[in-house]
Amino acid sequence: MKHNRRQKRGYHHGNLAESLLDAVDELASQFGLEAVTLRGCAKLAGVAPSSAFRHYADKRALITAFAARALNDLSDHMLAAAERARLEDADCFRAVGLAYIEFALDKPAFFRAMWYEEGIYSNDPVYLEATRKLSEHLRGGFADTLPDDDDAAFSPQELLAWSAVHGLASLFIDGPIARQQEKAEKMQMAANMLKAVQPSLAG
Repeated sequence: MKHNRRQKRGYHHGNLAESLLDAVDELASQFGLEAVTLRGCAKLAGVAPSSAFRHYADKRALITAFAARALNDLSDHMLAAAERARLEDADCFRAVGLAYIEFALDKPAFFRAMWYEEGIYSNDPVYLEATRKLSEHLRGGFADTLPDDDDAAFSPQELLAWSAVHGLASLFIDGPIARQQEKAEKMQMAANMLKAVQPSLAG
């Protein structure tokens, strides 16, 4: 009976591997990625450390899986924004750009983890596949919102678009920009920046 109660508590998310990644998000959002430990995540998920180690060999493996999830979530977030914009006959580039920045504001730990190379196994196959997926969207006309003659390479316009949204997102979550402002105000700043950038993307 005691074993069953503990197991139910530990697997309350339905999948321990995913529950541990949820714990990474919670801990990293409060204290930073450097403060995350496998034992701490196991405690937060309500399981013994030995259970956590069956899924992830060490902290670096755990953070690698978290980074892969972040990359996949951002890819899905961008594509969903583009699809909504097309259905609503709205500006797809603006929608995707705002989705990128909103992802960083809503999930700063995920955003920081994506290219946290000093803390991950950057040659991990799952991580590499997630980076490939995101890169494919970014160099594929910025999720098909910009003209694209070569989906195997970044065009100047795609690089400008990515640099603009990633740069502003980074300034929002780790820099000096709009620290005291609400999310809505930051999103309006982002919309204004995208409007300013758009004329440079036409050619």
